Amino acid sequence: MDPNHYRFRGTWQFAAPAREVFAALEDVLSYPLWWPEIREVRQTGEEEGEVVVRALLPYTLVIGLEARRRDPVAGVLEVAMRGDLAGWSRFTVTPEGAARCRVLFEEDTRPGKPLLRRLALPLHPLFRANHAVMMRRGRRGLARYLAAAGG
Repeated sequence: MDPNHYRFRGTWQFAAPAREVFAALEDVLSYPLWWPEIREVRQTGEEEGEVVVRALLPYTLVIGLEARRRDPVAGVLEVAMRGDLAGWSRFTVTPEGAARCRVLFEEDTRPGKPLLRRLALPLHPLFRANHAVMMRRGRRGLARYLAAAGG
């Protein structure tokens, strides 16, 4: 097992139409409004940007994002990541009726930050737990954001 290689996968359920959820996830600039760990988003090009992330552990990540796939029909949003994390991340939004949907989150990444690479073996479980908390808070924040937009 390579302690510097992380694969994440999770499912979010929403009482909202798939097109609304896809639109919210596509609007990366709005992430700081609903995802507490996304502290800042900077657009650096037409299909590129950076996110500044800080979760529970005392470190900040700056992750460069480049759009790789944006397919509203298939419900797929995928980005390549570089900087403090390198790899890819993808959301797949699937309708479950007219007013519900499921979001599959997948990520395959390695730390680019030297300190994180050095600490990978002893802190691997903490890094995974930190990511789990971030994703849980992201799901809850997006649910609130969607509810406020719809009501």
